[in-house]
Amino acid sequence: MIREQELDPGRAAARRAEQTREGPVFEPAVDIYENAEGLTLLADMPGVAPEKLTIDLRENVLTLRGEVTRPEGENETDVLREFQTGNYFRQFTLADTIDQSRIEATMKDGVLRLKLPKVERARPRTITVKAG
Repeated sequence: MIREQELDPGRAAARRAEQTREGPVFEPAVDIYENAEGLTLLADMPGVAPEKLTIDLRENVLTLRGEVTRPEGENETDVLREFQTGNYFRQFTLADTIDQSRIEATMKDGVLRLKLPKVERARPRTITVKAG
């Protein structure tokens, strides 16, 4: 149904090296659930505001990008910093069984939720047997 695009750590390192923005790149942790209707993808992206999130779908490749800006306020300097800021990036290849025109996305409490519905032909169904 869905396959992670980047499985090779060497390619992931190369991807980070090619970025045009400064700072680290994080790969969000993802959980994927399936039922008869489709898939649900949950991606942890703490600190990413919905307006700093980009979801792109091209040629069956779903790309998630999120940006976290530094949290300190005006006239504040770091005393202790354990939370790194940077960009999130992850890609997935979608199967033909996903109805790409009906994908829905919501963001709440730093968790992105994508609903990936299956096309009608991919959904299981029960066939009624008629007495002849």
